[in-house]
Amino acid sequence: MYFSSVTTTPLHILVTFLLINPIYAAVPTISGYTLTWSDDFAGAANTLPSTTNWIIDTGTSYPGGPANWGTGETQVYTNKVENLSLSGNGSLSITPIKDASGGWTSARIETQRKDFLATKGKKMRIQASIAMPAVGGTEALGYWPAFWTLGGAYRGNYQNWPAIGEFDIMENVNGINKVWGVIHCDVNPGGVCKETDGLSNNLQCPGTPCQGNFHTYTLEVDRSVTPETLKWMADERVFHTITETQLGSTIWAQAVHQGHFILVNLAMGGAFPNNQHGSATPLVGTVSGKPLKVEYVAVYNN
Repeated sequence: MYFSSVTTTPLHILVTFLLINPIYAAVPTISGYTLTWSDDFAGAANTLPSTTNWIIDTGTSYPGGPANWGTGETQVYTNKVENLSLSGNGSLSITPIKDASGGWTSARIETQRKDFLATKGKKMRIQASIAMPAVGGTEALGYWPAFWTLGGAYRGNYQNWPAIGEFDIMENVNGINKVWGVIHCDVNPGGVCKETDGLSNNLQCPGTPCQGNFHTYTLEVDRSVTPETLKWMADERVFHTITETQLGSTIWAQAVHQGHFILVNLAMGGAFPNNQHGSATPLVGTVSGKPLKVEYVAVYNN
């Protein structure tokens, strides 16, 4: 009989250790950059994210802002842990829930800070590790998760979009295995950003599907090159690039040279999923309760 000299840890002790000492996804260090701000969503299970870091949006619009958040989305945002909660294992979940009458609730958060920017001659990266809701096909129709930014001047005004700039770092609709990156700018409708659609590109998630798997989504703002450049990345793979030359210096400065705040939300229905599907969403068969999960959000400057 073979006897090993290696001792093993009983399973119940290992499970107890993990429950007491949960494993968190570390906010990565990026060569050449300094971490400016981050949230790794550490905290007790079934609690809300830090209000030091985040504003929790509620209802169907900002006070005095466009109805249905300006997009036609149908859900009501809440601050209930059923819709928005920490996992206790270092992640945040945003969960859309359909009630008995067919109405939807979900959640949307935005950073307290609204001054994230790349200074002249420098770079900034805004990045998150996100697993899109694990849902597809007809059951996913209407799902619209997003990780994005708005120009800080939007807060309290709510009528100056899209001139203040919007960077959609990760958007997805209807459970399609793609990530969209978009910039909104200038005037609506039309303008150099071709509103209301914006200037966009998309990519199938590298390696594993977007849905149910964590991928890293990044926006790099590079003011160290000429022309200045925005790059959208999924797992470090660049899939969308916009330069100052494309927008012109005045519109570029309005959108890029000003501070931004970061948002994470999961909408249900609205212009983007409706346009992709060809009719209104969500449908009767759209399933409830499939969360968007976020391991961290971070901002870096060099």
